[in-house]
Amino acid sequence: MKKILLAFSGGLDTSFCVPWLMHEKQMEVHTILVNTGGFSPIELESISNRAKQLGSASHLNADVTDAFYQQGIRYLLFGNILKNDTYPLSVSSERIFQALEWVAHAKKIGASALAHGSTGAGNDQIRFDLVCNVLAPELELITPIRELQISRKDEIDYLKKHGFDFSWEKSKYSINQGLWGTSVGGVETLKSCGILPQEAWPHQIEKEGAETLSITFEKGEPVAVNGIAMNPVEAIKEINRMGHAYGVGRDIHVGDTIIGIKGRVGFEAPAALILIKAHHLLEKHVLTKWQQYWKKQLADWYGMLLHEAQYLDPVMRNIEKFLEETQERVSGTVQVELRPYHFSILACEAPYDLMNSKFGDYGEVNKGFTGMDVQGFTKILGNQMNIYHSIKPGNDE
Repeated sequence: MKKILLAFSGGLDTSFCVPWLMHEKQMEVHTILVNTGGFSPIELESISNRAKQLGSASHLNADVTDAFYQQGIRYLLFGNILKNDTYPLSVSSERIFQALEWVAHAKKIGASALAHGSTGAGNDQIRFDLVCNVLAPELELITPIRELQISRKDEIDYLKKHGFDFSWEKSKYSINQGLWGTSVGGVETLKSCGILPQEAWPHQIEKEGAETLSITFEKGEPVAVNGIAMNPVEAIKEINRMGHAYGVGRDIHVGDTIIGIKGRVGFEAPAALILIKAHHLLEKHVLTKWQQYWKKQLADWYGMLLHEAQYLDPVMRNIEKFLEETQERVSGTVQVELRPYHFSILACEAPYDLMNSKFGDYGEVNKGFTGMDVQGFTKILGNQMNIYHSIKPGNDE
């Protein structure tokens, strides 16, 4: 009997896939859930139990949160990456790391095939397919939901036929949570004018007034929150906790899918947005203007390529090396103010701050050159403009 590994979430689609692969394809089904920081221990236990109830020969809850940070989030932060100047690539970035672990585990257990529950309508199918095609071309890929184009009712009926009468009450909103943010989809996000109501957001406001938050960075990475040392993953979790209490980090992303249609989704990502903006302020103080300019060009490409499932292209490793190099002096502490639905980046202190009074104070005094130097510099700077404007149309001289 062929052994197949199914990427499993515990939802209706992937639950349907387990008995369908067993009965219709006569396969030995194994399941894996890849956690990128979005599941609680109780949720993980529940999903594991469901997989076994459905007939999975083995189930693994694989935690790749640290790898997701080290090999993904870290570069999104170094690059201050917000797709369309809005979205921190929360879900699109984690899918690649889930696919990588899915393929690696399939090889480990000696599976001859892979399966996922993506439909034919979105980006995730591309991400899972591409990782499979590049890293495991020898494995058969089966995608029951996409291939069958089956309805939700037919999935439920099939499960009942095989003795699985679970409650499949569909939540009004689709929530996908991970370390770098949570996506929120509903009927409102299917149209351009829809507005998500308060109850759609996973976290509700618990605090009023204002609170100051300090974030310490070392070589571009968060290493302390409010003076308490912690590793970057812990820092992200703590900032998420504080931000959620104020309803910070909510927005709507509108973008282009890999398959060419427009997509719209809500997201809630307090730590991602706060860290990116705080990190960006620090960079403004310690990087030169050309470092900032070229870093933005490459970072924008990095975010676009990651979203488009191109993570395995070697150019991504090249850009990562550049981004790492730019972070050598990005150390210091940034002050942030939290308020309901809003945060402000206030100020920073940095040992490599280029606003160094040794060379002068902006708008006040300069210590690096004289006024006569400026006069000469200005003449040279404007030389070509002077030539251009001195030559009039029709003047042969």
